[in-house]
Amino acid sequence: MTQRYCSLPQQPAPSFAPGLAAERSSALVGGRRMWVNGTVLHYHFLDAETDGSVIPVPGTGETRWVPWAGAKEQCDVVRECFREWQDLGIGVTFAEVADRREAELRIGFQCGDGSWSQVGRDALAVGLNERTMNLGWDLTRPGQRVTALHEIGHALGMQHEHQSPLAGIHWDDEAVYADLAGPPNFWNRDRTFFNILRKLDPSEVNGSVWDPQSVMEFPFEAGLVLEPEQYHGGLHPPGTLSPADKEFVLRWYPPSAANGPDQGDPHRPATLVPFRSAPLGLGPGGQADFAVEPPESRDYSVGTFGDADSVVVVFEERDGEPRYLAGRDDGGTPHNAVLRVRLVKGRRYFVRVRLYSAWGTGETAVMCW
Repeated sequence: MTQRYCSLPQQPAPSFAPGLAAERSSALVGGRRMWVNGTVLHYHFLDAETDGSVIPVPGTGETRWVPWAGAKEQCDVVRECFREWQDLGIGVTFAEVADRREAELRIGFQCGDGSWSQVGRDALAVGLNERTMNLGWDLTRPGQRVTALHEIGHALGMQHEHQSPLAGIHWDDEAVYADLAGPPNFWNRDRTFFNILRKLDPSEVNGSVWDPQSVMEFPFEAGLVLEPEQYHGGLHPPGTLSPADKEFVLRWYPPSAANGPDQGDPHRPATLVPFRSAPLGLGPGGQADFAVEPPESRDYSVGTFGDADSVVVVFEERDGEPRYLAGRDDGGTPHNAVLRVRLVKGRRYFVRVRLYSAWGTGETAVMCW
């Protein structure tokens, strides 16, 4: 066994209020990690001098410093993979930044720590001095570029394809545990279960059918998959973005011209005027975008109204692109999403509202006051 596998950070399962309707909980599970469309995801490669881990030296009682930085050749592979996802025309864009404080995605290259990424918006809960992604082996070796494509897929909110309950995979569990316990992964049973054998909630899966060609699918050697029978001899995805991968990200992040710079542009977002509510009229998964040009500098409230689960995000336009400022998710609660942000006169802001689901009258609105 020589295949290295992505090892996702283990996160607790989402918990919602007792009695939450199945339709609401399903929408929340499926969308809670997805970014609002129109987000610019800034990524930063961590520095060799200041960023790293202190790890124990086995058998000595001592520790050593392990830097997180990667060589230019490794960073270039990741840049190419960001461009490949971007070139699909998705509504989320990527921009490299030199300051980690400006980055939603902070990328390290610590050898021996595996390859992994936070999934979607989980990255926002990670401290500024920590990685949201690690690429733990040489990406320039033949067949390893797929690692960067795969981890960026996680950063966009995608899950492991082989964990879809739609796959119908019947594993030889003990063979899988034994295989992953050896080199080069050396995983314990908990890690193997979490990343291989555990089934996802049906609402979390990347598509309506299993895609064995997905970049989010692991390759497996013979004898690990018992069923479907045709994969008993091994499962070998091509390591490229499949048609279903492309369909998934374009469905969640359709091409967007919401930040049209010119007055009169039909794609320019509607203006959200303080103290004037704007009806949303969204269906499940729908999104509305607004521009705010504050008449005075002060703290403002931005929030939704109505019987709905939604996420509200405020961006500030800087150097011609939206920078994440604040967000609030009211999913699964009886309350609406309301956040307080300081808006400065003369600057431009964007408010994006994505709906998980609505109930009751289904009427929803957003207001800035």
